[in-house]
Amino acid sequence: MTVTLGLAAASAPAQSPSAEAITVSARPITGFRNAAIGEPIDGLIFEGGLELTATHPDFGGMSGLAFLDAARFVVVTDQGRFLSGTLDLADGAPAGLSDAQIDIVRNSSGNPLPNRFSSDSEAIEIVVRDGRPDAVRVGFENLARIAEFDLVDGRPFGPAREVAIPQWLTDLRTNESIESVCIAPPASPVAGSTLIIAEAHARIAGQWAATLLGNRDRGDLGLEMAPGVNPTDCAFLPNGDLLVLERGLAFLAFSMQVRLIPAEEVRPGATMAGEVIVSGSGSAVDSFEGLGVRTLPDGQTRVTIVSDDNFNSFQRTLLLEFSLPD
Repeated sequence: MTVTLGLAAASAPAQSPSAEAITVSARPITGFRNAAIGEPIDGLIFEGGLELTATHPDFGGMSGLAFLDAARFVVVTDQGRFLSGTLDLADGAPAGLSDAQIDIVRNSSGNPLPNRFSSDSEAIEIVVRDGRPDAVRVGFENLARIAEFDLVDGRPFGPAREVAIPQWLTDLRTNESIESVCIAPPASPVAGSTLIIAEAHARIAGQWAATLLGNRDRGDLGLEMAPGVNPTDCAFLPNGDLLVLERGLAFLAFSMQVRLIPAEEVRPGATMAGEVIVSGSGSAVDSFEGLGVRTLPDGQTRVTIVSDDNFNSFQRTLLLEFSLPD
């Protein structure tokens, strides 16, 4: 069965003149590995998934995911686009994307990013101010930088405002630099600090380089390397623990895993290690690069991952959801 959901005709006009409403088709995924919806898989519970398609030429390349609330999401693609909308549920399982809209990521002058080197956006996170989503922070590789954008009616909008990062990160001019960006919640010992993890850059043997941007908690740290995978996104749980999504590729087959890192390990000078709480490989997965966490109205915490199809016909845009066990 394919469910197609689009922008309602009565919706308010887009705030950005370049924003385009799109229709996204969704094919339900009802099993992951040997787990059906509602069944445990490793340390999580599988809640369903979707295979997403759209005819818009800019749809795809999903590299970073974040949630504004229990339903609204924002995504960045690796070709300098924002995708925003609502993730709908049916009987608790993902059912489709509605109110979907694509827009251009802009530079500090408000113009479209000029080339592929500058437009490789790989990570996105919500900035909460005064208790509400106020902006998004976006991480870029190649021309390595962090930029902040306003949120208007739940959509990223307007020119970029650059966020200062350590010089060693700025000096990385490869596609193995900034891949993961997340902001610690109030329950974290480093609340309000922005965590950045490099995809494939090490400053200390056996650790992927990382850094914290915070007023009190500022400094470098590391993520312990795991065999065959590289970090592609991160997200904090409400209690301050950290999730890191990692992806591998071997013999033309993808693998993925999510690591849970205790809150106390996320601090300047530390080596983050944690434990794997879910993994997959082969036909069940693709190139998973985006990770988001949201809390449903009933209090359930959902962990959502999305894959980057790299705009290749032989890859897929997959969305999988899991929940934390009681």
